[in-house]
This record gives sequence, C-alpha cells and structure tokens, in this order.
Amino acid sequence: MHVSFLLYTEVMKRILVTGGAGFIGSHLCTRLINEGHDVICLDNFFTGSKDNILHLLGNKHFELVRHDVTVPYQAIVDEIYNLACPASPVHYQHDPIKTIRTSILGAINMLDLASEVNAKILQASTSEVYGDPIVHPQTESYWGNVNTVGIRSCYDEGKRAAETLFFDYNRERKTKVKIIRIFNTYGPRMQPHDGRVVTNFVGQSLRGEDITIYGDGSQTRSFQYIDDLIEGMIRMMNTADDFIGPVNIGNPTEFTIKELAVKIMELTNSKSNLIFKPIPLDDPKQRQPDITLARKMLDWEPQVQLEEGLNRMLTTFKG
Repeated sequence: MHVSFLLYTEVMKRILVTGGAGFIGSHLCTRLINEGHDVICLDNFFTGSKDNILHLLGNKHFELVRHDVTVPYQAIVDEIYNLACPASPVHYQHDPIKTIRTSILGAINMLDLASEVNAKILQASTSEVYGDPIVHPQTESYWGNVNTVGIRSCYDEGKRAAETLFFDYNRERKTKVKIIRIFNTYGPRMQPHDGRVVTNFVGQSLRGEDITIYGDGSQTRSFQYIDDLIEGMIRMMNTADDFIGPVNIGNPTEFTIKELAVKIMELTNSKSNLIFKPIPLDDPKQRQPDITLARKMLDWEPQVQLEEGLNRMLTTFKG
C-alpha cells in the first residue's frame, strides 16, 4: 500500500483543483480531503459532474465553485492542480476551439494565480503530447510525432502549449511548477459514454452488445488504475521545487486493444461478438510509458494490475 509523502509533512494546505468534478479530479479531491487539507474544487461542468463529488459536499474542508478556467480566478492557496480540460476524443472534438482555449488560457490564468500567491502548481499533461510515436516506449525526452492540423490537434497541441507556458513561467517568473504526462487511466466515475476504449468495451459487454474495435485491434495501449495515478500526482507535487519534470505517470504493461476486449469479455462472462471498423484519423498505433524517471524521482510505480482494476470498475458500472 502506498504511503503519500504528505503523511510525513503533517501540514494542512489549501489546495485548488481545477476540473475537480471530473473523473480524475474527483478522486484527487477525495484523496486530499482524506489527508486533512482544505480543497477548492473548480469546475464548469462541461464534462465534470456533481455526482462525482456529492460525497464531499457536506465536508467543511471542501468548497465547490462553478467557474471556467478561461476566465481569471482569485484565491489564496498553497497548491494548484490544473486538470481542467475535456480528455476524451468525443468531448474535446465536440468544441475544438473551446478545448484549446481551455488548455492555453486555463494554463495562463492558473499560472498567473500561482505566481501572484506563490503557490506551487502542477499541470496534468498527457501522453497525447507524443502523438503517434515513432519511439517506443516513450521517454520524457522524446519530442513526439504530432499532427498540428488534425482532428485531435486541439487537445494534443493545447497540452503541448501548456507545457511550454509552464516552463516559461518558471524561467521568467520563477513560478514553482510541476508537469506530469498522464497515460490511459480508468476506474470508477468514468462516464459510461465518454468514448474511451475501456468504457466503450465495458458498457458494450455488460449490455450484451457487439464490441466495436477500430482498426484490426493490434494497436497497443497501457492502462493504469486511477488510484495509482493519484498517488503519482501527489508524490510529484511534493518533490523539491527545482524538479519540474515532465514525468510520465502510467502503467508500462502493454496490451493490444483486442487483448483488452477479450479480457473484459472474460470478466463479464459476455457473449458479445467483436466487430471491426475503420481506425479514426491520427489514432496512435502504440502507446507505452517509460517510467524510469518516476521510479527514480518519485519512488513510484503502479500497484494495481489490469484485471484487479477492471474488476473494481465493473463493480461500480454494474451498479
């Protein structure tokens, strides 16, 4: 079982989490509240949901604010986790201009706030900065292979620009910044129809529908359970100020999409058939993190393997 670095500091902090009512954000807010911190959850509810944080609303250390990060926000805080941005293709392609504005203006507004109040700020970047990689597995030193004008570019390039802003604020204004790159993450509170591969397969399997694979299923992904990601985020935030990252946070165990579909069918006793459709434009063929840096600097690696994590997720989806 992980023991967070926070447990050794025994210092209550006031922490702002943008996108705090989303899948990842709600788990992060819960963890921070459980460790005794005051948490401000900022969300415009474009993809987030109050259902995700209902269990926190009565807690005196939790504050929910409806706000869009493209508009400046003021608060006295010690730390900021910047998670605000739709993360699934279905959502970020729905309004691509809004997506890239959220990534870039949101980063600027939160960096301005962090600079003003001398807060430490962590950017939730993404493995999508690597695009369709030609280096495998992906290390943090790899610059990526990204289409700047494709249908995924609003998200990919928005996150890349946000990383640039974080480094420039650190160099010019000495803002205390951290960057992690999140690889495929799954678990409870994912939206059943968010278009991501795990939720697609789980939902179709539980409903007894055909399981849709885009392409021939040979493309690979690495799937990490939400609890492992939250642990990595908190450990990164608590590193020394001179360590910025970026750091890959993901599970290095690689699966083909077809293997994932078969595994979910086995766990759900599904009689579904696999059907294959054309692969979407710019869909990466391989995605696997090199987590050498996370192991060294954060003493972190995933603890929950795929079958265990899927079983946990299935319990909530069945409900």
